[in-house]
Amino acid sequence: MIVLDHASRWYGQVIGLNDVTCTIPVGITALLGENGAGKSTMMRMITGQLRPTTGTVRIFGLDPFANPEVFRRLGYCPEIDQFYEWMTGRQFVQHLARLQGYSAAEASRRTDETIARVGMADRADRRLQGYSKGMRQRIKLAQALLTDPDVILLDEPLNGLDPVGRREFMDLLAHLALEGKSIVVSSHILFEVEQMTRSILLLHRGRLLATGDLRAIRGLIDRHPHRIRLETPDPRAAASYLANLPFVLEILFDPSGEALEVRTREPDQFYNAVADLAVLHGIPIHGLESPDNNLESVFRYLVNA
Repeated sequence: MIVLDHASRWYGQVIGLNDVTCTIPVGITALLGENGAGKSTMMRMITGQLRPTTGTVRIFGLDPFANPEVFRRLGYCPEIDQFYEWMTGRQFVQHLARLQGYSAAEASRRTDETIARVGMADRADRRLQGYSKGMRQRIKLAQALLTDPDVILLDEPLNGLDPVGRREFMDLLAHLALEGKSIVVSSHILFEVEQMTRSILLLHRGRLLATGDLRAIRGLIDRHPHRIRLETPDPRAAASYLANLPFVLEILFDPSGEALEVRTREPDQFYNAVADLAVLHGIPIHGLESPDNNLESVFRYLVNA
């Protein structure tokens, strides 16, 4: 649905986004990067607020810049709050529905529907000035869903939400993705993003460092073998077996005496070997985890490459 082709954006002599080419499909895609990486610039180009200096941005095959035909099929939840604080949440969402061109009756119906969907039906008639950060985030999402858009862009949507609110928010995004929506979530909170999706776009200093499935990207970082921690009451017996495997590069014993860390470039083969270790050789395995098989490690390796 979203295609960037060598898209760049300059602010005078400063590069906001540098020669980015990618396609964003249906489902949830995380747009990741540190502050200043170019996430907001990319969001504003996709939403038609900025025109690329060079290259192109297309949504549904159309140029989104100042294009009402695109706007009708796009929902946007910005990071910065811009509310009419004297309004209630319901009045605010309904007001934006009217600005979209809906009749009073249709605006009211859509407002009630989206407010209920984001879990704000019981608090929608309170003034916005008294809302918590999490409540404001939910109201912003409600207005983004008013047109039942095909593309939804969310800039740091989890900021201010408590753990329960985050879980509910992520569940809602998962349902929207199943409905065939293309959802772009901008964030710098890696462990939260990892719970939402394995599909990422990683920006660093305006450049696109990686795009695609997290596991596939991790597998391509050959300079950094996978680290896998194995918890067992008999680490020496486990190490004796594992040391003979051609894909095991290094074995380190944990000071606790009840674990070891293995480094390998073939994690799938290693996990199969662990199964044999337990089933065929009778060595107890109490825990298995990889500190490298997560988004934070991928981000760290790519940024510091």
